Amino acid sequence: MPKKIAAFTPYFTEDEAGQVRAAFLAAGHLEGDASVSDFIVRATLREVKRLQRRHNQGRKWDPVPAGALRRGQRTHEELQHRKEDG
Repeated sequence: MPKKIAAFTPYFTEDEAGQVRAAFLAAGHLEGDASVSDFIVRATLREVKRLQRRHNQGRKWDPVPAGALRRGQRTHEELQHRKEDG
């Protein structure tokens, strides 16, 4: 039986979205991504595994049920203060 798909809606700035689309078009097919959604899921799960290694001794966390997280876009202040990789 296939696993149920849970829906998330990430919010990107216009610049971020442009880079996501560009990366997917340039390399997604080389990485096995059939859609930009596949690309985002793969990247997100890679980050989850990195955080598990760094903050949870490499173990999976207990799942959090749908509806338990804050919804919506980041505030303007949050956009200005979030950590960036590059």
